[in-house]
Amino acid sequence: MREDKMVKKAKVESYDISRSDETMHLAVDLAKFIKENKLYQNIQGKEFVNVEGWQYAGSRLGIFPVVEHVTNMSNEAEMKYEAKVTLLNVRNGQTVGAGFAICSNKENGKKYYQEFAIASMAQTRAIGKAYRNILAWIIRAAGYEPTPAEEMDYTGAPEVKAVAQPTLKAEKTAPKVAAQAEPVTMKASPAEAAPAKPEAPAATIEEPVMKYATAKQKEEIIRLLNNVVITRQEKTKMLLNINKLDEDRAAQSIQKLRKVIEAREAQNNASAA
Repeated sequence: MREDKMVKKAKVESYDISRSDETMHLAVDLAKFIKENKLYQNIQGKEFVNVEGWQYAGSRLGIFPVVEHVTNMSNEAEMKYEAKVTLLNVRNGQTVGAGFAICSNKENGKKYYQEFAIASMAQTRAIGKAYRNILAWIIRAAGYEPTPAEEMDYTGAPEVKAVAQPTLKAEKTAPKVAAQAEPVTMKASPAEAAPAKPEAPAATIEEPVMKYATAKQKEEIIRLLNNVVITRQEKTKMLLNINKLDEDRAAQSIQKLRKVIEAREAQNNASAA
């Protein structure tokens, strides 16, 4: 019985980044979680943690990312997006870090990426960069390289140079006259010689661009999640997906949270009475 109590007491559900003893426990837990869920990539013999692993480390510390903006920096020759992400400590509502990142279709392997994929990768990289700025030493303590795997994408795969294919030598029995024959030319008729008229450009249909939840909507969601009637599991699940919400879903989530809080507070008041 005493051993069970000691085990329960030693188990840490959440960690405080300001306490080195707790964060070292987190490093051990983090190494196991990343390994079991394969949240890393081996690049040139070194292991780099994916952004999901950085998010897990942040969530154990109560630190979650908020996308401030995703800016289109494209031009006629290049498709490029920049993203800014801030880190919010849900315990006190303070901003504890930030990160900027860009993604371009000029990078190796991204030549044929669609626009939404370029914007999404900029956002993913910014999340990893923001966490790296404050948690790099914890990732290092867990035994991994202190750079998010997504930042290593620029290295890409080495481009394969075209290799000339060997040509077959002409058969010895081939007649020499055939090899020296001049190409036959034909005079084009006046109609054929006239330059072709340029074809009219095909009509293009622009796909609607999804509008992500605004910073104001995210702040309202985080404020509501800090209510005491919201469980830790509900808070973690919502915060891990907050950057995937569009404006409509964010508005629905805010409305739903308000109803849940109102219902639970009414139930608690009834129970207390």
